[in-house]
Amino acid sequence: MRKILIVLSFIPLLISCSHYQKVLKSTDYELKYTTAMEYYEKEDYMRAATLLNELQGVYRGTDKSETINYTYASCLYGLDDYIMAGHYYRQFVKTFPASKLNEECQYMSGLCYYMQSPKPRLDQTETYSAIQEFQLFVNLYPSSTKVKEANRLMDELRDKLVYKSYLGAKLYFDLGDYMGNNYQSAVIAAQNSLKEFPDTKYREELSFLILESKYIQAEKSVIEKKEDRMRETIDEYFSFINEFPASDYMKKAVKIYNDASKSINFVESN
Repeated sequence: MRKILIVLSFIPLLISCSHYQKVLKSTDYELKYTTAMEYYEKEDYMRAATLLNELQGVYRGTDKSETINYTYASCLYGLDDYIMAGHYYRQFVKTFPASKLNEECQYMSGLCYYMQSPKPRLDQTETYSAIQEFQLFVNLYPSSTKVKEANRLMDELRDKLVYKSYLGAKLYFDLGDYMGNNYQSAVIAAQNSLKEFPDTKYREELSFLILESKYIQAEKSVIEKKEDRMRETIDEYFSFINEFPASDYMKKAVKIYNDASKSINFVESN
């Protein structure tokens, strides 16, 4: 009985495969089109994409071309092939500039890059591309219901870029005096991040990294430069506490201030 049930359970699958193979070999393109759309509605993206790929050339320049190209791109997205899906969404916008589907295709182009955006430590080419595509979408369709989500995703992507920059600045900081003055490089990297992304959620971390780097650099300076650099550190301290009065780094910041003040007094007394 159990064997019979197993065999019976495979019958619909076998029928489905048989039907698909017949359609695939058929020269009835209308049948292929109808079947491809049925597979798409059932989220059978692999079969739908296979049929639609053939139909793109067959129906080029016809009324069905727009639907076929859009659906093919959507099948690729459904198959998690974000590279090719993004390519076809962008190609759709170029091929059908007057289409009502361009709004969605432009958004999906950004989303495909977003899905390819890697971890912060890796190359962020796709992240920049995603931001560019989403920004173009917002500029072209400012009244779209997807604008809010596009802006949210752009903020997320920008934070990733800032975090990568923070990791780079932190790496300089951790290298310390190894093969040069890496504290100054840490300061420059962190300052550049804040300049490019002033509203980042990592602003506090970057600001404290600048303060700490300036202090250590001042501490390691020759006597002729120490006082000026300690005063710079104190200026940085006041900027930091004014912006982040409840910072988790406050205890460390106060210690830096006290040590810098003592260092200045010591230099002046000598």
